Amino acid sequence: MNKDFIVFALSASSELADEICDYLGVRRGRIKVEHFADGEIIVEPEESVRGKHVFIVQSTSAPTSSTVMEVLIALDACNRASASEVTVVMPYFGYARQDRKARARQPISARLMADLYEAAGANRMVTIDLHAPQIQGFFKIPTDDLSIVSMFGQYFRNKMADGQIKNEIVVVSPDHGGATRARKLADTIPNSTVALIDKRRSKPNEAEAVNLIGDVRNKTAIIVDDMIDTGGSMVAGVDMLLANGATAVYAACSHGILSGSAIERIETSQIKELVVSNSINLSNEAKNVDKIKQISVAYMLAKTIEAINERTPVSNIYSLFND
Repeated sequence: MNKDFIVFALSASSELADEICDYLGVRRGRIKVEHFADGEIIVEPEESVRGKHVFIVQSTSAPTSSTVMEVLIALDACNRASASEVTVVMPYFGYARQDRKARARQPISARLMADLYEAAGANRMVTIDLHAPQIQGFFKIPTDDLSIVSMFGQYFRNKMADGQIKNEIVVVSPDHGGATRARKLADTIPNSTVALIDKRRSKPNEAEAVNLIGDVRNKTAIIVDDMIDTGGSMVAGVDMLLANGATAVYAACSHGILSGSAIERIETSQIKELVVSNSINLSNEAKNVDKIKQISVAYMLAKTIEAINERTPVSNIYSLFND
């Protein structure tokens, strides 16, 4: 593998970047991120990037505006230091929920973020399970939106093989927008079906489960979504599925934001298990909750970086999780 590249981590993703570098067999690049007392941020690479392909690893999770600024300033610093190319590896893409004008006078902040990263000098973006796949079209630069559905499929197939899941599985989308994701997960799990929760969202972070489309009776249900934030709609969905005859309910969410009282909601809910990735660092409180399980995307991202660096197809990485 061509080693003429460097992987930097900013403040939100240092642990994930260390895992990625372990798989790649390289040392994580030295970079300094400082926040001044007035909130200003400075990012300085502490080693030469001249002529190198730089990979910046950073999820723009809370504090979102701060982590976004770190990426923008890091891009500027690397380009001014004569990096040959800069790829932003952003497992969780902040502001992705603002992908359209749902009401008059609303911004489309996801497009604004795309413009900012391009203006700051990003040559390529790598993300995981964008809230809406069409956000890729907001970029003029190459964008790889990876999916961890194949990893979720592998996880639940192992549970079936171990006898932890014995009933037939039904994969449930928590809303209309996630139906395609649910179908993709069902395709990775033998003899599984798909159901859908009809949900109404009155305002941000508040949703109501209204109706269930599909049969869940005497089945093990798996709710699959791109993220879990406050957990309110997820818990409501769990209750609805159990009320309609599901024997147990699991949830698989790519990004565990877990804001506010989400951890307490999950812990006291009837959910069997919530599976999230390490695209966002879990708090110590969340790590101590038995119902919350975390799987790592480091290997997938390492193979993606390897493919980009060696100019081979990124799509080949999904076959790694077929067993």
